[in-house]
Amino acid sequence: MITAIWLMLPAYLPNSMAAVFGGGRPIDGGKIMKDGRRILGDGKTFRGLFAGTLCGMLLGMLQMYYLTQSSGIFGVELPSFGEGSGALLVIFTLAFGSLIGDLSMSFFKRRMGFKRGAPLPVVDQLDFVMGAWLLTFIASPHWFISNFTYSIILAVLIITPLLHVSTNIVGYFIGVKNEPW
Repeated sequence: MITAIWLMLPAYLPNSMAAVFGGGRPIDGGKIMKDGRRILGDGKTFRGLFAGTLCGMLLGMLQMYYLTQSSGIFGVELPSFGEGSGALLVIFTLAFGSLIGDLSMSFFKRRMGFKRGAPLPVVDQLDFVMGAWLLTFIASPHWFISNFTYSIILAVLIITPLLHVSTNIVGYFIGVKNEPW
């Protein structure tokens, strides 16, 4: 479980940081598709995309620094994100991919008629995971396969919805989210 969370930290942080630091110009520029709905909506902004990605990358780099000081935590040996520019690529794809996964699902939710913030259980909790995994697998398949074993994948799929719901409730109560889901 610790390894699963460790590997996913650069992907877990960006969505909440996009909500905290977001706002401003929407990515879709306010454009409406032929179905009469916004492409993404006001909640998906360039500032949120950049800030979320940057925060995820900073956390990943802190994790890499931590590994220069210690190799584990609570008796668990922690994996590296790679070496040099390879590690930066993995950290970037985890962070940016998580936001792309969330953006993609927002697009599909709009096409299905869901309003901004409307819940879509399970999908809302795992869309960013799928985006992070897909982009990271494309960019660094060997690293991905070496680190995301079946047991790690299963742990992430179980832990993530619980963490997602918990952090969204906190975000709602501190005023950075409009809905507690």
